[in-house]
Amino acid sequence: MAGHSKWANIQHRKGRQDEKRGKAWTRVIREIMVAARLGGGDPAANPRLRLAIEKAKAVNLPVDTVKRNIDKATGNLEGVSYEEIRYEGYGIGGAALIVDCMTDNRVRTVAEVRHAFSKHGGNMGTEGSVAFQFKHCGQLVFAPGTSEDKVMEVALEAGADDVITGDDGSVEVLCPPAEFEAVKAALEAAGLKAEIAEVTWRAENTVEVTGEDAVRMQKLLDVIEDLDDVQDVFHNAVLSE
Repeated sequence: MAGHSKWANIQHRKGRQDEKRGKAWTRVIREIMVAARLGGGDPAANPRLRLAIEKAKAVNLPVDTVKRNIDKATGNLEGVSYEEIRYEGYGIGGAALIVDCMTDNRVRTVAEVRHAFSKHGGNMGTEGSVAFQFKHCGQLVFAPGTSEDKVMEVALEAGADDVITGDDGSVEVLCPPAEFEAVKAALEAAGLKAEIAEVTWRAENTVEVTGEDAVRMQKLLDVIEDLDDVQDVFHNAVLSE
């Protein structure tokens, strides 16, 4: 269960996201609205909405704002209707990207994403062109020094698929999306709080991108992530200084 360390790369990604907190409320509100529209406005019966509300708490979104947007999505208040769209493509050095969007204007969104890819050295692909290189799963990452044995015992008992130890001592737990909440709750009950806990698209294999290519790849990622309709970007690049 040993594996290549992704700690530095994951921390880098988290840091870039933290720098962009200005967009965090917008993204969380859209996720709440889509989750409520698809699965109903009761968090107890809607796992996706529960996760969205957790994200809202993490970025200090006011409770009233959460409730108002659930009401909009479920038809109790008039509001904008968002749809989910996923785009796929390649970045610098053959790195694969998945771009998740929520939009009220599909034509605008595809034009903006395509422009970002083409202007910054990437290529937008067709549906399914890179998704096979990723696994949709729950992911929890614990800081170096966390007890691998304790994580493994609790996580596997709670329904996790795998526990991977990085070269630097970080511990990564992978589980089916449907088991994510149960695995996270069991680990927290055992006193194990993950630095990162999310349902994500995890790259099955990584591509190392170095030097000038790494700078260009980071620029491409920044431009795409800054688009108003983009919710999240997943990629398999390991960016080296």
